[in-house]
Amino acid sequence: MKSWHYGLIVFLGGCCYGILSTFVKLAYSAGYSVTEVTGGQYLFGTLMVWILVLFTKKRKVTRSQTIKLLLSGIPFGLTGGFYYQSLQSLHASLAIILLFQFVWIGTCFEWMFYKKKPTKGKIISIAILLVGSILAAGIISAKGMNMSWQGIIWGLLASLTFSTFILLSGSVGKDTPPLLKSALLSTRGLVVVFLLFPPIYLFDLPVLKGVAPYGLLLGFFGVVLPPLLFTIGMPHVGPGLGTILTASELPVAVSMAALVLEEHVSIVRWMGVILILGGIAVGNVRCKS
Repeated sequence: MKSWHYGLIVFLGGCCYGILSTFVKLAYSAGYSVTEVTGGQYLFGTLMVWILVLFTKKRKVTRSQTIKLLLSGIPFGLTGGFYYQSLQSLHASLAIILLFQFVWIGTCFEWMFYKKKPTKGKIISIAILLVGSILAAGIISAKGMNMSWQGIIWGLLASLTFSTFILLSGSVGKDTPPLLKSALLSTRGLVVVFLLFPPIYLFDLPVLKGVAPYGLLLGFFGVVLPPLLFTIGMPHVGPGLGTILTASELPVAVSMAALVLEEHVSIVRWMGVILILGGIAVGNVRCKS
């Protein structure tokens, strides 16, 4: 596989996350709670990925590899929990900006753990992405925005755990089949989510049946595909470039809001989307030059 193929795979993994916000909003509008939506996402997603594993060729995985991968799934589950907590006390625009800080945290991780100092091109790319994220999230035009230290801390923690998950996706269990690795990561993520959001709804059959369609969609795009795509692509692109490519999340979220939810998206927000895509392009070209 050519090197740019791996970058495209990581880019698509970020796009999957961008799809989630639209389905989450639809689930909320249908009357389901944060606990039910988040739990349904991880429950149905984990079940789907294990079903896929059953139909693939088996390969032995050592106990040590299994433990490492299960532990690596902790930041995967924490990211969703922390982000949803930040949304409880912050405006959605501010919460997503805080989460978006993963684009520079990942580069810092690469510098700290792999001794790879960020190039001038990568720094320029990150700067473009951050400016674009502010415009695309609509934070400039948002009025009556709540400011809570607790919410800010939760949002920054979400960006930190997401960066950690991206780092571990490319460094842990490299010899493990991607689908099995994704299943183990998802399993630990499910446990973390159930600890944060006790699955009381499992004992309420009408609620479980109602949230199932949303859980299947969110599980596929939020639990099955991203870990699988990151597992394939991240070892080849690294956490620094990987986080830049994953910035595709926000343009997709804005586009889905406009196309599916029929939300009005201002010219300023579309300019932010274009800036983010430009920042990704700059990072992908300059980081390899």
